[in-house]
Amino acid sequence: MEPVPIIGTVSDEDWRVEVELDDEEHGYSLGERLRALDLDDEARKRLGRGVVVTRDGSKLFLYTATPEDADEAARVVRELVSAEGVTAELRTTRWHPVEEAWEDASRALPQTEAERERERELRDEREQREVDAGGTYDWRVHLQVSDRAEAAAIEERLRDEGLPVARRWRYLTIGALTEEQAGELRARLQNQLPRAEIRVEPTMDLPSPSLVLIRSWL
Repeated sequence: MEPVPIIGTVSDEDWRVEVELDDEEHGYSLGERLRALDLDDEARKRLGRGVVVTRDGSKLFLYTATPEDADEAARVVRELVSAEGVTAELRTTRWHPVEEAWEDASRALPQTEAERERERELRDEREQREVDAGGTYDWRVHLQVSDRAEAAAIEERLRDEGLPVARRWRYLTIGALTEEQAGELRARLQNQLPRAEIRVEPTMDLPSPSLVLIRSWL
């Protein structure tokens, strides 16, 4: 098993071709062909450089920087799927940086502040639904103060504000739905508690162990 890739921050120009094959075995065979560059010269040329391909069982994901590259990657995969004699569903998505989600490519990015605010609301609503359904907060604010008594008092105050807080001795952790919310909370707490040690971290939920990096043409 190859190591799980850690892909850097997604820009607002990222596109993804999602390939859902009819079974996991075909995910492996098709993925191996891409990994080995088992394509004819024309297909390799058309697929281009800078494409990142990952596989998760029967699913393949091809990441590109432009919609034109995504269209060409989709055409190459369709031809490869046909040559393999298998069936697959393909769709192209685009990363929405405000909502922090992959959306259908036909959905335009927000252009006005009102549209961006609405997308932030949709993002927060989605994150809250996931938490309410038993999921975890995507971001955490970690707070360390001088003693247990101070930590207990801060915990009580934060709970009164309706914030999700947990305390262990003089260490507190507060959940946040987004990086923006976590940053705002950190700034407020730092202003109120200038001597406290405060840091913001994402919740590192590991992806499926079957997710492997097949090829990056750079």
